[in-house]
Amino acid sequence: MKENVMKKPAWLKQRVCNDAVYNQVRSLITGLHLHTVCESADCPNIGECFGHQTATFLILGGTCTRACRYCAVPKGRPEAVHTGEPQNLAEAALHLGLKHIVITSVTRDDLPHGGAEQFAACIQAVRKSSPETTIEVLIPDFKGSLTAMNIVLQAEPTVLNHNIETVPRLFPAIRPIADYRQSLAVLKYAAAYKPLPLIKSGIMVGLGETPEELQRAFEDLYRTGVRILTIGQYLRPSPQHVPVAEYISPEDFAAYKQMAEAIGFPHVISGPLVRSSYRAGLMVQECLPQY
Repeated sequence: MKENVMKKPAWLKQRVCNDAVYNQVRSLITGLHLHTVCESADCPNIGECFGHQTATFLILGGTCTRACRYCAVPKGRPEAVHTGEPQNLAEAALHLGLKHIVITSVTRDDLPHGGAEQFAACIQAVRKSSPETTIEVLIPDFKGSLTAMNIVLQAEPTVLNHNIETVPRLFPAIRPIADYRQSLAVLKYAAAYKPLPLIKSGIMVGLGETPEELQRAFEDLYRTGVRILTIGQYLRPSPQHVPVAEYISPEDFAAYKQMAEAIGFPHVISGPLVRSSYRAGLMVQECLPQY
């Protein structure tokens, strides 16, 4: 039986990427053997982010050890860790004049500390070559390893981000290897660390969650110490991924933003095309004077 596919609404029209900017960045990334989540995860905001001198780099290779049912990043047997990756990343940040860099990774459950050492090495390399650049790390759950968390936190990123992605009820279907409470524990540990980085998380909507479930998830995140929250529409990468249950209207996104702010979140970005690193640099510029 042919699956009924919902038509995307007009508000999900993707922005046109500036070809000159994109080609410049793409050429540099290819030459340095780097990956960006902008491309690997089919992000609709690639042109806008590059234009604001922000980029999200994907370290530890381009193949993930997990098979989350919402994610476009390839899954399979990952390659060996590239020891020159931190220096190549630092070179890219310097060449592009990045004001803010987001460093994320595929999940590497095959590595002893989930690749935490590579995160730390990348933070240190970027800070050495571009000391004015703010650094955000979007980390996996590291299977809840506090050793891995300490390795990353000791490198003192500006922002520590870990996305819960969805509400607890949907975790078994959407993130079968992950655990909601474990993700909250990761964020709570980071929020108690000194020196304290900015703590950030994100969630997708349109997977079948209810407003009441979102309310409870927002409350859980706030209690852990999260102060920057992103809320965006889930977009199905391929027919092999979980279908979209609903396209959330811009009005509902505005209501979710108000809901989060009423709980106490001082910084919320909510909208159909919002992704975890969307306007990340602009948000950091806004947040830092308050911390």
